[in-house]
Amino acid sequence: MNTNAIFKTVNQAKGISVGLIVKDFSAKDIFDKTFKLSNSLKNGNLVVIFIRGQWCPFCNKHLKELQEQFYQIYEKGASVVVVTPEKSEFIKKTIKKTGAEFTILYDENYKIAEAFNVLFRPSKVMRFIYNTILSAKLKESHTDESEQLPIPATFIISKEMKVKWRHFDPDYKKRSKMTDIIANLN
Repeated sequence: MNTNAIFKTVNQAKGISVGLIVKDFSAKDIFDKTFKLSNSLKNGNLVVIFIRGQWCPFCNKHLKELQEQFYQIYEKGASVVVVTPEKSEFIKKTIKKTGAEFTILYDENYKIAEAFNVLFRPSKVMRFIYNTILSAKLKESHTDESEQLPIPATFIISKEMKVKWRHFDPDYKKRSKMTDIIANLN
């Protein structure tokens, strides 16, 4: 890891704005299958949800709530993909904890989180709490040892690859609600 690297704080990450075009991306799922954004948009909108990882109780609660109601997204002709900086073996723990049946992608090298401007590095105190109290193992579960995380944001991407709607709040406790997602899929 580059010790001279400058990382964004949680307040410096602003999230990509509504109306902007999203750069095409690809990433691997737990089956080592490549997911490509442009291919996923052929049938309709895509809901992109960033989570921090299987160690995060707020992420697990959010995914459980989405799992219980995500059929509503499919009924609107859209699909869902979840993005995390955690490697496949840790994503499998997320699936076990939440029952998630939607695609969860490993954001290797944080490239998707960077493109959506949701990437930041928690303070030293918060990294200590995450790693010791919550057993996050950020250096082991991520691409590198920088211990960066995404702000848990939600974006709706249109077939034209534009951001139609977003829920972006630096407070990790505040997450998108299914009612808001559904209301903005039209």
